[in-house]
Amino acid sequence: MILAAGRGERMRPLSDAVPKVLLKVRGRPLIARLIEALARAGVGDIVINHAHLGHMIETALGDGRSFGVAIRYSAEAEALETAGGIAQALPLLGPGPFLAINGDIFCDFDFSTLAARALEGDLAHLVLVANPPHHPQGDFSLRGSRVAEADGPKSTFSGIGLYQPALFANIKPGAKGQLAPLLRAAMARGLVSGELHRGEWHDVGTPQRLAELNEPVA
Repeated sequence: MILAAGRGERMRPLSDAVPKVLLKVRGRPLIARLIEALARAGVGDIVINHAHLGHMIETALGDGRSFGVAIRYSAEAEALETAGGIAQALPLLGPGPFLAINGDIFCDFDFSTLAARALEGDLAHLVLVANPPHHPQGDFSLRGSRVAEADGPKSTFSGIGLYQPALFANIKPGAKGQLAPLLRAAMARGLVSGELHRGEWHDVGTPQRLAELNEPVA
């Protein structure tokens, strides 16, 4: 699942006329790059949620055939936030574990490693990255293969994760809900694993970050 329902307040005024995920980095829309990476990883079925200017996303991507995948859409009249959007899309995602990826990231992560991973009793597996300048405090601690909300050095959640549907069982379809509280509750039970991605990763959340990524490479 690619999460694309956010209004993109920090990306305004660019996101007033174009959904954030359709903004281009190095000549290609952010979401197109993610779909292409998922296709290379062997992921053939993709669900995209949308709210703000969602019709533009459907027009741009269609049914996914041009990418070699099948795309279905989970439309939200009002953005349901991260966990709420996932919970509403569960009927499209099926009964097993699934990937969920923020639609506004630019990275070189190899999604095939997650597509082949078994959760082995965990509710989630998170991909963490080194803390970027705009988020120096990080989010979660990674100790070995376990993720926790603990004291000490923390890494930043990349917006890439593998999840069991059961993580979202208490969110009613159509209700809003954030992902972080669900993850923290699962961490407290020791049910979240993780890994550190050391390659390229950018949260393209502001016009300045977008412009920096689009600067010519010397």
